[in-house]
Amino acid sequence: MLAIIGGSGLTQLAYLNVTHREVVRTPYGEPSGILNFGRIGCRDVVFIARHGHGHTIPPHLVNYRANVWSLARAAHAEGIVSVASVGGIRSDLKPGVVVVPHQILDYTWGRKHTYEEGGDTQVAHVDFTEPYDATLRQGLLAAATDAGELVVDGAVYATTQGPRLETAAEINCIERDGGDIVGMTGMPEASLARELDVPYAAICVVANWCAGRHDSANGIRFDAIEGLLQDTHARVRRIIEHFCVA
Repeated sequence: MLAIIGGSGLTQLAYLNVTHREVVRTPYGEPSGILNFGRIGCRDVVFIARHGHGHTIPPHLVNYRANVWSLARAAHAEGIVSVASVGGIRSDLKPGVVVVPHQILDYTWGRKHTYEEGGDTQVAHVDFTEPYDATLRQGLLAAATDAGELVVDGAVYATTQGPRLETAAEINCIERDGGDIVGMTGMPEASLARELDVPYAAICVVANWCAGRHDSANGIRFDAIEGLLQDTHARVRRIIEHFCVA
């Protein structure tokens, strides 16, 4: 079973042949929405919209623990692919580019970021040196090649708190820290999957230049983003389809 978490611009999978839907209760509260089970090609798939129906849940209020637990434990997913929209800092990561990141910077705060809550059990630490699963990453890159889609291999995903976008000075700081793309949902999703020992990888759509960069030098034009996301997420859907039939 492959789990797919859809972000901004990917609230449903049109080619998912849905067999059933489930409302899942978790020890960590309510997930963002129902789980949609079905098949793509020969692979069983479960899909959840990260921001809920109608994109009503802001990134800092997403119940990441419930989402990941529902996919890993209730749906018994053997891998999780996260789809997210990001801003581009690095010069080759311009709007419309699809990228499979390889590393993470975490600037979030106040989120429920672990399943470790103390109590009577011994605390378990997880290695997070490589935050994304290598096999799952390579599978996505191979699927992109099979689909004839150009994808950038590798970027450092800097996760900010949101829901506001960053200042130009903050982007300069993130760039000095080594960040290549900026989004609001990469953490703690990735580390929670690692705690539950479920392979996790991300495929990101660059929706805009970050603040202070290129045509976002004096502000970000939201009117230009929606159409770009629709076109680029169609490419992501093709990649996922090829990944599932490989």
